[in-house]
Amino acid sequence: MGFSVSLRAILGHRRMATSKEMTAGPALPLILKFTLPLLLGNLLQQTYSLVDAAIVGKFLGINALASVGASTSVVFLILGFCNGCCGGFGIPVAQKFGARDYSTMRSYISVSLKLSVVMSVTIAIVTSILCADILQMMRTPENIFEGAYAYLLVTFIGVPFTFFYNLLSSIIRALGDSKTPFWFLLLSTVLNIVLDLFCILVLGWGVAGAAIATVISQGLSAVLCYIYMYRKFDILQSTPKERRFQSKLAKTLLYIGVPMGLQFSITAIGSIMLQSANNALGVAAFTSAMRIKMFFICTFESLGIAMATYSGQNYGAGKPERIWLGIKASVLMMIIYTAFTFVLLMSGAKYFALIFVDPSETEILLDTELFLHISCMFFPVLGLLCVLRYTIQGVGFTNLAMFSGVAEMIARILVSLYAVPAFGFLAVCYGDPLAWIAADLFLVPAFIYVYKRLKKQVLTNASVTQAVA
Repeated sequence: MGFSVSLRAILGHRRMATSKEMTAGPALPLILKFTLPLLLGNLLQQTYSLVDAAIVGKFLGINALASVGASTSVVFLILGFCNGCCGGFGIPVAQKFGARDYSTMRSYISVSLKLSVVMSVTIAIVTSILCADILQMMRTPENIFEGAYAYLLVTFIGVPFTFFYNLLSSIIRALGDSKTPFWFLLLSTVLNIVLDLFCILVLGWGVAGAAIATVISQGLSAVLCYIYMYRKFDILQSTPKERRFQSKLAKTLLYIGVPMGLQFSITAIGSIMLQSANNALGVAAFTSAMRIKMFFICTFESLGIAMATYSGQNYGAGKPERIWLGIKASVLMMIIYTAFTFVLLMSGAKYFALIFVDPSETEILLDTELFLHISCMFFPVLGLLCVLRYTIQGVGFTNLAMFSGVAEMIARILVSLYAVPAFGFLAVCYGDPLAWIAADLFLVPAFIYVYKRLKKQVLTNASVTQAVA
């Protein structure tokens, strides 16, 4: 009864679904209001991730927790590509929405859905076939190989569900609505945790049960999101002509989406190299530390996604000066947040680690605390990275943003090849911070270049308009 009531509340009345332009008004409150539902959604995901790891670690043991951890970077490699593509597909939608070209916007949405069917099914098939080979290349320890394989295989099979949920959420966010995806994510997270407990504790499916719970909950979210989007957003009601596949629009979507996906994958390759180097040292501490770190850094990701939509809409509206205002507002919010997390993690990292492991595992607890202390000192660098990268992507320069991922990858590979053998786990702790620094060294001049291009483009368009008049 409660479940059906909550569904009716989410699906609601047709007029409840409204789009929102961010092309006028003060930048800071607009971005903050848009970011909060994204942040809550990300926190929900990370809360589930923490609960998932806690259930696995507490009820199935350290080896099971390590099995999930051994799969983390590979999951990021594949799902990162999918999520990046979905975010990229939403950029032309945001740009056309900002320009109020709603017919082309609807055509972009239709083409993106067709592309997603082909891409997600292909990725699911290929990765499922190569699953064991990937784990072997990562030098996954034998005692956790079986669990890691089961977890990874189920995750790969569920790629289409993940792809479509993220695509539909990206489209809805492009219309300025970040609240609706949050409600579906809330439903998904609650269901995920319930199924997690049921599959692991009742059915006894082990780490595979955790992956199955995630796939089922994401599939349900994708279906509900699709139904809601087309039934409740009047602006998305399309004509048969707008629903036709257009190769020109498909090329534009792929030109923006694929580099954005590759940027995530390239970043993940460096993470895989770092995790492979760490596998020889022991996986449990790395797994618990990464789960906690991801919980705290999702704020930067949320702020970045908000800037992608904000900058995309203002780019479409021909207002580059508002993009710079958005940068300043986002950096201010980021600095305030990093100060808070620094105090919290420096004083409480060891207590967070106890979520995953027993107090008797003193070495794992100390390593987790060390990892988090080093990471939080470099959070401002990561915050700037997210703001600049997503802004550059939002205005369509996804190829340029991709090179920042290359810089991250190179830094992580160098750390894994040369620093980890010499300094052990301490070098692993510095792997991500050094990658963030390398990315920022590229992104700062890249943004300056892009912003100058945008201002020049606006001046050129104004001159042409005056000449025609």
